[in-house]
Amino acid sequence: MNIVKAMFNLGPWEIILILLVVLLLFGAKRLPELAKALAQGIKEFKGGMKDVKQEIEDATANDDSNSEIEKEKNQSAE
Repeated sequence: MNIVKAMFNLGPWEIILILLVVLLLFGAKRLPELAKALAQGIKEFKGGMKDVKQEIEDATANDDSNSEIEKEKNQSAE
């Protein structure tokens, strides 16, 4: 059995129960603050991932262009 699938296989009643527990723990005043902080964290994470992806693409493109230059130098030297 797939553990990840079993772990997140929540029905509507389980989700409602979880939301009620969160509401009781944090209260109605703190929920918007928590949601805002969570959204900001996700936004920063996505921005960081975008930056890392761009750096990797730049590094591989730079590496590819360097290898092409070396191939041309080797061919001209022969």
